[in-house]
Amino acid sequence: MTSASALRASYDTVAADYATLLADELAAKPLDRAMLGAFAAYVKAGGGGPVVDLGCGPGRVTAYLRDLGLAASGLDLSPGMVAEARRRHPELRFEVGTMSALDLADGSLGGAVAWYSLVHTPPEELGAYVAEFRRVLAPGGHLLIAFKAGDGEGVRLEHAYGHPVDLDVYRFDPGRVAGLLEDAGFEVLARLVRAADPEERTPQAFLLARRPIGWGSVDGCEGE
Repeated sequence: MTSASALRASYDTVAADYATLLADELAAKPLDRAMLGAFAAYVKAGGGGPVVDLGCGPGRVTAYLRDLGLAASGLDLSPGMVAEARRRHPELRFEVGTMSALDLADGSLGGAVAWYSLVHTPPEELGAYVAEFRRVLAPGGHLLIAFKAGDGEGVRLEHAYGHPVDLDVYRFDPGRVAGLLEDAGFEVLARLVRAADPEERTPQAFLLARRPIGWGSVDGCEGE
């Protein structure tokens, strides 16, 4: 399992090249854009509110969410990635932080996106992250998760984006992730698994979920 320090160091190392190589990635991925568009539409229909791109990297998805009309900001474990995001998108707010212990108040977000930012998380630890995402979402708030589809097996990555790295990459079963969301009290609204693009090795999965309002909560207190 990749330690937090190794993860941070790896992404600090690759930040500039990663940002350049992936700057226009969404332009060639209509289904990815469609899921982001659906997420934005749901958030706005639910009254809006702040949205955080969790594990934002150099901020390309944060900026796309802003262009869709959302009040988006970004958070990343890597100071190098945050510096790159601030340089490329100075009009947006980016902070250094960890997804496992978000420095956000309970119920403070209208939406959250984890766009391939859970790929270094062992499958047995996903539930804790999902619970943290639910904590910071307001009732009626929406969550979009993107990840590599697979059986949970980890792949060791020692070189990426022209640099040595120290990373484990995991592929998750979409049904299992949907089950974790439901166990945490989310309502899964949509599930998409698309075929791998030429530069990808596995199918890609997307789950759009909502924290229910009222008695649909797992704590049983909302709506009293």
